[in-house]
Amino acid sequence: MDAAPLFAPPFWLRNAHANTIYSFLRPRGLHLPPAHDDWVPAEPGVDLLLLVHGLEGSSEAGYMRTTAARALARGFHVARMNVRGCGASEPRCSTLYNSGRSDDVARALAWAAALPLVTAVALAGFSMGGNLVLKCAGELGEDASARGLAAVVAVSPCLDLGPSADALHRPHNRLYERRFLRGLEQRLRRHAARFPGRYPVDKLAAVRSVRDFDDVITAPASGYRDADDYYYRAAAARVLDRIRVPTLVLHAEDDPFIVITPESRALIAANPAIRFHPTPHGGHCAFINRRQPTEGVYWAESRVVDFCSGRIAHP
Repeated sequence: MDAAPLFAPPFWLRNAHANTIYSFLRPRGLHLPPAHDDWVPAEPGVDLLLLVHGLEGSSEAGYMRTTAARALARGFHVARMNVRGCGASEPRCSTLYNSGRSDDVARALAWAAALPLVTAVALAGFSMGGNLVLKCAGELGEDASARGLAAVVAVSPCLDLGPSADALHRPHNRLYERRFLRGLEQRLRRHAARFPGRYPVDKLAAVRSVRDFDDVITAPASGYRDADDYYYRAAAARVLDRIRVPTLVLHAEDDPFIVITPESRALIAANPAIRFHPTPHGGHCAFINRRQPTEGVYWAESRVVDFCSGRIAHP
């Protein structure tokens, strides 16, 4: 995808919030073929696209389903991954997910690469999932190709966790933060009901932001000292310079709450394996485009499939 079709949203969606919210609410009308479930233990001639969702999302998120439909039409097999404890995996998981669980993505990659007839795997992640696939690729480094990884795409990746969490708490982003917090708190209470005494639900009364939640819940439950330690150690920004497989990063400069710092942009620019494609508009994981006969309106999903298709030779 060296000359991507121009992203040009309708005039009434040239607002970050409008594009983001409309993308979430717009019916997608997708009819995917029947899927089957595979369980990948989190502890101890076909090309496959492995998709990873964002915070409080699941394999059923709209962007996951649209990307899957695009990829299937282009000849890929597709796996839509539920991050541990999300979607259908929730009842089977005793631990919480977090933005640093790139080891789970690496396990899913190993599972996918070992499937009969699979010759190459591409990873694509959205928001938190974008951080996870970039972090996984960076941690694999020179070994990524040998592990079967052929390409990576990150859409609206939360690769600078601390600055993005702070941006999420700005007054104009309270709608998004409240939605995330509601989902996080409800999920925690469900986990606590299944595992009495393991999770400090009493601390939720003092939580006023996602940073608060990560400070008192996510970090201690996942082995981090506090939110700052979690945001630093879990961020893909730390390993961008180690990515060696062809990688595409899609980012809208008007994204309401994803911040890609100048330091991270410099690391991306210095790494020849990474192509950074910023757009003036697009919101968060939205990129609703003017309708085009060959692409429809979901510009980012088409870019995911184009990029992966261009890096993997398949029938």
